[in-house]
Amino acid sequence: MDIYRKRFFLKLLLLLFAVAIGFGSLLYTQSLVKLLKNEEKKKAALWAEATRQLVNVSLESGDFDFLFSVIEGNNTVPVILTDDNEHIISTRNLTTAIEGDSTAMRRELNRMKERNEPIMIDIGDGSHNYIYYRESVILRKLVLYPFIQLGVVLLFISIAYMAFSASRIAEQNQVWVGLSKETAHQLGTPVSSLSAWLELFENRYPEITEINDISADVERLSGIAERFSLIGSKPKLKLSDVRMVVINVITYFRKRLPSTIDFQFDEDSNAELNAYVNVILFGWVIENLIKNSVDAMQGTGVIRIIMRKEYGNVVIDIEDNGRGIPKKDYKNIFKPGFSTRERGWGLGLSLSKRIIEEYHNGRIYVKSSEPGKGTTMRVILKK
Repeated sequence: MDIYRKRFFLKLLLLLFAVAIGFGSLLYTQSLVKLLKNEEKKKAALWAEATRQLVNVSLESGDFDFLFSVIEGNNTVPVILTDDNEHIISTRNLTTAIEGDSTAMRRELNRMKERNEPIMIDIGDGSHNYIYYRESVILRKLVLYPFIQLGVVLLFISIAYMAFSASRIAEQNQVWVGLSKETAHQLGTPVSSLSAWLELFENRYPEITEINDISADVERLSGIAERFSLIGSKPKLKLSDVRMVVINVITYFRKRLPSTIDFQFDEDSNAELNAYVNVILFGWVIENLIKNSVDAMQGTGVIRIIMRKEYGNVVIDIEDNGRGIPKKDYKNIFKPGFSTRERGWGLGLSLSKRIIEEYHNGRIYVKSSEPGKGTTMRVILKK
């Protein structure tokens, strides 16, 4: 459980790091934007002053070259010069498309009005001209830059996270397959030996009725070995009676669990509960769910199995009145290594999820749970 907490905090730190970079870049860029905006405002004011002086300067004494150089020097800030009646006199740094369209020009003028206060030019005789302006293209792009940078950082972290997850999953798959194959191999020899000894005892001591129970246990060991041998390879699915698979698992457990564990069935006897399953692997899932319920009830309680058909799918609910699962752990219980018990590797539900969702294209999840009252696990086998 500590492993998953560490991973969660690592992911959280990565996210906070990306957000910090984004906000830091945003604040810095906004300060630059503010400085540039002031500079552009000064440039527009200087352009307005040069225009005013150009109107009022005398032809004999005026320094036209300087004034024209000031006006021509504005190559970035879009400006529109109007008279008192807002008739457009001249423009600068607007696109050809806007300058060639009177409607577009009027829209641009209105946008400039909304953005900045106009600069007034007194041209004498009580008449005035007005210069309207807005931010340059460079300034607008600079405003968007931190958001683009934040998006790139988040994209990079997302790609890195997915690559890390894919690598980790591939590594886990290799471990699963290797462990499963080795377990199946190690079980093979003693199971074969036990089968031979059992056959010998059956022939010599047919009067011993307990041999049937031993035979069932040996058969189960053989089934366990086959289960592990199937991990890593795509199992063959066959149309089977799901009801009988569940009943067979319960029948085996009845004699091997305390008498304080009571099994109850609630099923639609008229429905055909058939689905394409691998009987060995699907039985393993039911077995894991029952074992978890027994552990949660600490050896005393009721396990209720509800089987029915919904929209053509086979639905199986396994209820218990055990200690329950906190809501925050609904997904964690399916992660390898997660366990609330002192003993055990926390692999049962992880294997069950893989068997149902990857091999059978179904679903397994916590339908409901309440600490101290019990849990309902649901398995859905699609039609």
